[in-house]
Amino acid sequence: MSMGFGMGGFDLMFSIFPFLFITVFVIVIGTFVVMAVRGVGTWSKNNASPRLTVSAQVVTKRTQVSHHHHQDSMSHTSTAYFATFQVESGDRMEFSVSGAEYGMLAEGDQGSLTFQGTRYLGFERS
Repeated sequence: MSMGFGMGGFDLMFSIFPFLFITVFVIVIGTFVVMAVRGVGTWSKNNASPRLTVSAQVVTKRTQVSHHHHQDSMSHTSTAYFATFQVESGDRMEFSVSGAEYGMLAEGDQGSLTFQGTRYLGFERS
């Protein structure tokens, strides 16, 4: 009796492959569905939140750079911009901001922060 894979092992591999393929497919699709539901939930929660304008100070700024490599040897880099504001109560809130807005903000700036839930709407210096 041989201990190698032989034809029995080969058949086993081909009987498991469809199961693994379907499992990975379901996980990928499930991940996209969960992300979409969370995104819609956040969007809906932000829309239901009141628009607030409060006195705040820019305490820090940061960027997050992502590198994306494609199969055809092309690569793409994207940058996300964030600003952290401190309100009069001492609480800090970080918001995603556009690159243009990021460039206009300076640490230490004081003014009026307008936001709706987790959505940044603007900052007006005083």
